[in-house]
Amino acid sequence: MFHREGHKIILITLLSCIIISIVVDKFISIAFLKNILLFANLVLLVLILQFFRNPRRNFLLSEEKVLASVDGKVVVIEEVFEPEYFKDKRLQVSIFMSPVNVHVTRYPVSGEVIYSKYHPGKYLVAWHPKSSEENERTTVVVNSSTFGPVLFRQVAGAMARRIVNYAKVGDEAIQAEDSGFIKFGSRVDIYLPLDAEIQVALNQKVKGGVTVLAK
Repeated sequence: MFHREGHKIILITLLSCIIISIVVDKFISIAFLKNILLFANLVLLVLILQFFRNPRRNFLLSEEKVLASVDGKVVVIEEVFEPEYFKDKRLQVSIFMSPVNVHVTRYPVSGEVIYSKYHPGKYLVAWHPKSSEENERTTVVVNSSTFGPVLFRQVAGAMARRIVNYAKVGDEAIQAEDSGFIKFGSRVDIYLPLDAEIQVALNQKVKGGVTVLAK
């Protein structure tokens, strides 16, 4: 199963790979070179297919828990000042996605979308300390019945040049459902109340809509 954001790219890549294979087979006579080009062509197709995969999962929904928004590795757990929406201290949990991770962004909690904003910006590497403030990003806040407002931010990186955000103010957010997509790697920052009980550790691998970040 592939995410809708990849349908056009997958089709274009598939057609391109078919054309390249036909051209290589017809015009390249050196067997060694032909095999290399055909193999590289196949690798490209496989990489595109795996990047836009959207596997079916049994989501562990609960109003008492905050779920990971994306697949990846936890790279930040710390108390920080959040300057855009809360303008006070929050617990930040950041998840870094490599190009091989599933890149669907999911709602970490259920509730009403009360804030959604896109910010143009730079393309610093996703683990740069300033990337959350200076890179291209989107900020979404969902008002949860248990945790109150929960903010999560899609952050572009050096490779991610396309952030897709579906959340609009007034929407009903349903935990673990799609809220967007980040193409070709980056990170998601989640800001929680200071009294939230963090359930993950640094460098832990998490799955979107499955791993419990806090309760």
